[in-house]
Amino acid sequence: MSAYPFLKGHGTRNDFVILPDLDGSVHGDLDDDRVRALCDRRGGIGGDGVLRVVRRDGRWFMDYRNADGSIAEMCGNGIRVFARYLADEGLVDVDDTVEVDTRAGVKAITFVGDQVAVDMGTATIVGETEVSVGERTWSAARVDVGNPHAVAYVDDLAEAGALLEPPRHDETVYPHGVNVEFVVRRGPDHVAMRVHERGSGETQACGTGACAVALTAMPATGEATVRVDQPGGTVSITRTADGRVLMTGPAVVVASGTTAL
Repeated sequence: MSAYPFLKGHGTRNDFVILPDLDGSVHGDLDDDRVRALCDRRGGIGGDGVLRVVRRDGRWFMDYRNADGSIAEMCGNGIRVFARYLADEGLVDVDDTVEVDTRAGVKAITFVGDQVAVDMGTATIVGETEVSVGERTWSAARVDVGNPHAVAYVDDLAEAGALLEPPRHDETVYPHGVNVEFVVRRGPDHVAMRVHERGSGETQACGTGACAVALTAMPATGEATVRVDQPGGTVSITRTADGRVLMTGPAVVVASGTTAL
């Protein structure tokens, strides 16, 4: 394939390769091998996933792929980076609410200074399960944020170990894999977490994971806001009175160039 443009961006150090495909003519052959090559941190550009920027049904569509090439329904940090790219390129007005289509539905985005706020819609605690690492097993909340999460509270984040392999989980509950968050509580409205993302491994941050964690840290009903610290930075998660989840955090595009990968 001939050389084509790319950009690199991150939200709380959850990093992505951005592929502009504004008219849908460039990246129709975005197969697993090419995604893996782009995300390779030694032989490629490096990233936790790929954000393809394309139009669908009159809106900007975030075609998101995990680093292993698998398709994901949604990426909370990725959609902030996606929106930052649109704003930097003048494709949207930062004074407007911007609607971005994803495989988990249309998300409304606003720009608040150097932060990007995303209405993630509703999230639901759907039950309990278990996750295991080595000989340790923890109970975990099953949370649906448009993609699946298992949230386990621990006494120390180091308990999860190196997270070089996916935590074991009930494959009948999560037949397509699951994002697993390990959490410690820092205060009434403050938690810290680590995450192993399906298809990407342990990442510096996970936006939908932060939403899932915040939901488990809040009272069952009513408005609430939780600060979520991750290795890559901090986001703020608010649940509104009508149950919608709002995520606010940084997003930046750090580089651009061309590649023939």
